[in-house]
Amino acid sequence: MTDPLTAPPVLRGNYAFFFDLDGTLAELKPHPDQVSIPEPTRAALHQLAQQQSGALALISGRSMAELDALAAPYRFPQAGVHGAERRDIKGQDHIVTLPETLAGALHLWLVDSMSGLTGCELENKGMAFALHYRQAPQHQQAIEQLAEQAVARFDGLAVQPGKCVVEIKPAGIHKGAAIAAFLQEEPFRGRIPVFIGDDLTDEAGFEVVNKAGGVSVKVGPGETLAHWRLARVADTHSWLQQLVQQDKTALTDRRDGYESLSRSI
Repeated sequence: MTDPLTAPPVLRGNYAFFFDLDGTLAELKPHPDQVSIPEPTRAALHQLAQQQSGALALISGRSMAELDALAAPYRFPQAGVHGAERRDIKGQDHIVTLPETLAGALHLWLVDSMSGLTGCELENKGMAFALHYRQAPQHQQAIEQLAEQAVARFDGLAVQPGKCVVEIKPAGIHKGAAIAAFLQEEPFRGRIPVFIGDDLTDEAGFEVVNKAGGVSVKVGPGETLAHWRLARVADTHSWLQQLVQQDKTALTDRRDGYESLSRSI
């Protein structure tokens, strides 16, 4: 779907919310370690999760350890490394791993292959590898070709392009599959899914949510499968605050109505 897309409505009802992190809840930075989620946004996520009986999860290319650190002091259900690792509402982990010999051989091959690409960075996530070129955009084509060579050289892998990064991950692992898994579990089951993301890695999630009759929201410009759009991260923060506030207003209205009824009786 191409521009223009309008901003999503402020939703009221039984929804299951899924949020990407970088470029959606947090501004993109030159280095991943510089990223943070503003405290009011973290608090709003916690409030929205409470309002939806816990049906809120983070869906990211980052590891779950990184997600916990960025969301602290709150702890949400989440899928890290595009769904290669996932934690459900009960705190149970679901992990997809690469064979140790494959991961070791791939890591050594990537280190050697990237040695001449100054400014690029290899991130070993254990079950996936991220090839970052944000600080060396002139190497984009070389990084993309290198990732394709890796998939051809080593079995059971797939390439996932992103913003200034290309990831090599287990085949069949993507954010859409992670969202689909959550939707089979309580408290997400039976709710209308909502997914907000900004990157190519989020398109698989939009596809799953669209097929489920849900609400898909793209943050930023670019063609997308999403049905709605927010222009920037700051708009995600504003929309999230509206979601929380309208639910508080509805609760206050219900309480006021009950108290008036009590007094009249």
